[in-house]
Amino acid sequence: MTDSVVRPTFHGFEQIPLREYAERAYLDYSMYVVLDRALPFIGDGLKPVQRRIIYAMSELGLAAGAKPKKSARTVGDVIGKYHPHGDSACYEAMVLMAQPFSYRYPLIDGQGNFGSQDDPKSFAAMRYTESKLTPIAEVLLGELGQGTVDWTPNFDGTLEEPAWMPARLPHLLLNGTTGIAVGMATDVPPHNLNEIVSACVRLLDDPDATVRDLCEHVRGPDYPTTAEIITAATDLQAMYETGTGSIRARATFAREAANIVITALPYQVSPSKVIEQIAAQMRAKKLPWLEDIRDESDHANAVRVVLIPRSNRVDAEQLMGHLFATTDLEKSYRVNLNIIGLDGRPQVKNLKAILAEWLTFRADTVTRRLNHRLEKVERRLHLLEGLLVAFLNLDEVIRIIRSEDEPKPALIARFDLSDDQAEYILETKLKQLARLEEMKIRGEQDELDSERDRLIATLGSKAKLRKLIKDELLADAKKFGDARRSPLVAREAAQALAETELVASEPMTIVLSEKGWVRAAKGHDVDAAALSYRDGDGLLGAVRGRSTQQVAFLDSSGRSYSTLAHTLPSARGNGEPLTGRFSPAAGASFQALATADSDTRFVLASSHGYGFVTRFENLTGRQKAGKAMLSLSAGAHVVAPAQVADTAADRIVAVTSAGHLLAFPVAELPELDKGKGNKIIEIPKAKRGTEHVVAIAVVSPGSTLSVKSGARTMTLSFKDLDPYMGARASRGGLLPRGWQKVEALHVER
Repeated sequence: MTDSVVRPTFHGFEQIPLREYAERAYLDYSMYVVLDRALPFIGDGLKPVQRRIIYAMSELGLAAGAKPKKSARTVGDVIGKYHPHGDSACYEAMVLMAQPFSYRYPLIDGQGNFGSQDDPKSFAAMRYTESKLTPIAEVLLGELGQGTVDWTPNFDGTLEEPAWMPARLPHLLLNGTTGIAVGMATDVPPHNLNEIVSACVRLLDDPDATVRDLCEHVRGPDYPTTAEIITAATDLQAMYETGTGSIRARATFAREAANIVITALPYQVSPSKVIEQIAAQMRAKKLPWLEDIRDESDHANAVRVVLIPRSNRVDAEQLMGHLFATTDLEKSYRVNLNIIGLDGRPQVKNLKAILAEWLTFRADTVTRRLNHRLEKVERRLHLLEGLLVAFLNLDEVIRIIRSEDEPKPALIARFDLSDDQAEYILETKLKQLARLEEMKIRGEQDELDSERDRLIATLGSKAKLRKLIKDELLADAKKFGDARRSPLVAREAAQALAETELVASEPMTIVLSEKGWVRAAKGHDVDAAALSYRDGDGLLGAVRGRSTQQVAFLDSSGRSYSTLAHTLPSARGNGEPLTGRFSPAAGASFQALATADSDTRFVLASSHGYGFVTRFENLTGRQKAGKAMLSLSAGAHVVAPAQVADTAADRIVAVTSAGHLLAFPVAELPELDKGKGNKIIEIPKAKRGTEHVVAIAVVSPGSTLSVKSGARTMTLSFKDLDPYMGARASRGGLLPRGWQKVEALHVER
């Protein structure tokens, strides 16, 4: 007997591969996110949750003139009747429409804590706040009950909700919107109502108007803040032509005595965040121009941030330019006019396409409204016609109603009435019928006849329909329009100042110890040898410079490293090891240092008597591992660089450990970016293991050279060097007996 396998059977189910099911499910989800959550509809410019909030509030009777109700009541109606999602997300969307710093034209009037520009999400819970609609919300709701929209069942089929709002203004461009869908996003900036209406009127009058023509009316976005829009007009026009681009906004400031007061911030920029960004630079000593920063914002001044400079000599424009570049005082906003059109498809549209398509939507809405009204007028005329028959034959009508078992067919047969007319007569109370006067009925008929003629004439003429739309747009603009808030000022994007420009230029002495510890003392009258050093350490070299200059260090491998002088630790302590800033090769030690401006020339030389002239800029670089500079032969070390004042008149002086001193013109030594260089002074082959270059110096006319040998010092003037003058790479002259063990050369200028 064989075992039979019982396989389950499924009736009414479709069996498909998992891959196909996953693709279909994700596509359905994507379409839902794109069409029903993230992107706005061009007609009313609203996302579904916003539309449902506005509609639910109108159903609750929360018009602009009504008494507000708890926000929790509105949120409850929205999520319970139309939007089955989270209450916190729904309330946040509601709060956003009530924040005057988030919406250019708020649709909700919130009472209570609805957040602040400093912290938009600091709003109170919905059980504490109250809300109602603002007057401008009437632009969205005013024509809702006039046959202008399609109605769809809500999520459980128990109620109906509008598929869109019959907006009388292009709300999409007025308040803008942002959203991230699946594979696409939208970023529509807010605009000024008067400018948008003006552009719509231009397009109604001239359908062939270009985007350039419309930009004469729509000059750019208009954010809720008074910060400047600094994007060039050509860039704004290109943005409106393509539907994509960016907008750059900048804070405004004013001088009050010696202080700088920031009076407006870019859209959605928090004052506290800007203050923190500036304070962080001050703590990092990257903003020495500022003494202090204060936040004096209050109810009277939504934004008032006071910057206190260190002195009256601080250039406010230069300082603010740096802050614009390094903080959110200047901010860029992405623009992507990706919206759902009348065809139900998302598309990036230019300004003309948006306005033209919205005007098509508006024309359709007005046509539906007029047709709806025409139907009502014609029905009322029809009923009045029957009512007039009843009034003129009142006794007969009363007799039929009293005597007939079925008065309705009798009335229809007797007076040739329609079913609706007979029903209306029967529903009219006798006292009303008796009170009716023929003149009143005929007067109402005349008024309705005139209205019907106007409606038919408007519906039958495109020109009259356009005029009606234009008149309504201008009426709404007069009622709700206001002046532009964001001034348009074409400016270049701010550039951050170089670190050296932010530092006060002060004299400094940079001290390097034998073991590679560095520090910087203020002033040039510092006795580096008298400073305290760590046990077993001592002075290697010291150079004079300024806090704004770079300091270069040369190690025993001939590599050069650099850093800014003002970043070095104070000379009050022992300083810090250079190995903490740089990464020299294993076993390498620091042997020399130099500082100057970038174009200053230095003579670099090795102890084997080779070297070259180079610009100080070549010694500098941000690389932590340094840069190859002086090529050293085996056993050679770096000699302290010597600064050149005038390549045409200066003399290079080199002295060896055997007491040979050579002087020759700087011009004889080539200028290189890096390398081994040329021979400076001759050291015989026989003595290369024992004799080496002790020091080099550059002597200018009028300066003196000090030759130090033990405790003795010999001073030589520029002319005193004549006996030691020779050709580059020659042996030079021998110093007098007793001075041949030279330890250092020093130039006094």
